[in-house]
Amino acid sequence: MIRYTKTANIFALVTALWSSAALADEYGTTNPEELTMNKVLEDIAAGRTSITNCAAGYLMTKSGRHGAARETFQTCADQGYTGAMTWMGYLDNNGFGGTYNPDAAADWDRKAADAGDPVGQFNYGLSLLRGYGVAQDEAAGRALIDQAAGTGLPIARRLQAAGYDPEEVTPDADNWRYAPMN
Repeated sequence: MIRYTKTANIFALVTALWSSAALADEYGTTNPEELTMNKVLEDIAAGRTSITNCAAGYLMTKSGRHGAARETFQTCADQGYTGAMTWMGYLDNNGFGGTYNPDAAADWDRKAADAGDPVGQFNYGLSLLRGYGVAQDEAAGRALIDQAAGTGLPIARRLQAAGYDPEEVTPDADNWRYAPMN
């Protein structure tokens, strides 16, 4: 009797595996991955973006997976997600997942600012104030920071209140890095 039970169990297992393979062929993946980083990366590789896929780039960045974050943010930015544009600026500004490139960082922030993103306005305004990655233009920088402050962005309001002194918002910055580029 024990032998029969083991044989029956093996037969049932083989039948189940064969049936699930047949079902997968007929109906596609029967138990797809959902809500995993692998699924996000699969979607991004296929050009499928969503607010949750784009936001996953933040977790990738903060966990040190900068290459995956760059791929995610690049795809999302190309499809118009302004938050992804500012994160691309962050990656380029720090050399994460690519080379250190202040010009590209400023350009990403400019694109986000042009699309009306308050963080992009603030970041690009700060770059213009400093002349970092872009020719220095204090008047244009202040105007963008004012726009960002007008949306209620706290850090922009703080910079305004400090007379547009970058030390207020980046007191521990490597100031040599922010020497004007002109």
